[in-house]
Amino acid sequence: MEFVRMLSKLFLSAVFYCVGTAFTLRVTSKHRQVLGRSLSFTLTSAKLMSAKKDLPTTENGWRTVLNPFQFKVLREKATEPPRYSETTAGELEYELKKKQGTKYPKEGVFNCVACDSPLYYAKTKFDSGCGWPAFYEGVPGAIKEVSDADGRRVEILCNNCGSHLGHVFKNEGFPTPTNERHCVNGICLKYEPTV
Repeated sequence: MEFVRMLSKLFLSAVFYCVGTAFTLRVTSKHRQVLGRSLSFTLTSAKLMSAKKDLPTTENGWRTVLNPFQFKVLREKATEPPRYSETTAGELEYELKKKQGTKYPKEGVFNCVACDSPLYYAKTKFDSGCGWPAFYEGVPGAIKEVSDADGRRVEILCNNCGSHLGHVFKNEGFPTPTNERHCVNGICLKYEPTV
C-alpha cells in the first residue's frame, strides 16, 4: 500500500511537471493490477490534455498525415465498405484477428488514427453484426456527437481533432450497458494492447 501511495505522488508530480509534453510511465503488470482503472484513466486524461499541440491546421496538412483513403473517411466523411476492416490485410480487425486471435480484445484502447487520442476502451467493443467495428460507449470526453442535417442519424467525431468516425445509433435493443452502437469506420482507429 505504501508503494501505491508513493507511486501516486510520483505520478501526480510528473503529470503537473509534464503537462503539454509527451512522457512515458512504465508500470509492471503487478502494479497495474494494484492501481487498476485509476492509472488507466489518469494516463488517458493526460494523453487527451496534450494531444492537440502538433495537429495539422489545414486540410492540406491532414493530407500529409493520412493516406488517401483515411483522408477520404476521416476528413471528407466517406464510409468504408462493410467488412472492409475485417477482410483487408493491414486493416484494424484483420490485424486484430491475426495478432490477438479475436476482433474483441478484453484489454487495451482504440485510438484515433489521425491524432492518437484514446477513443474507446477495448472492453466496450461488441459484435453488432453490422459490418463495422461497434462500441457501446466512448472514453469520457473523447467523442463528439453531431446530429445530421436530416435528423435521422447522429455523426460521431474525435473530440480532439474533429475527424469523422462514423455514427451512433441508440435504443436498438443490443444487450449492452448503454443500448448504444457506435458504428465506427475501422480505418479511423488503431489498437493499443495496453493502456
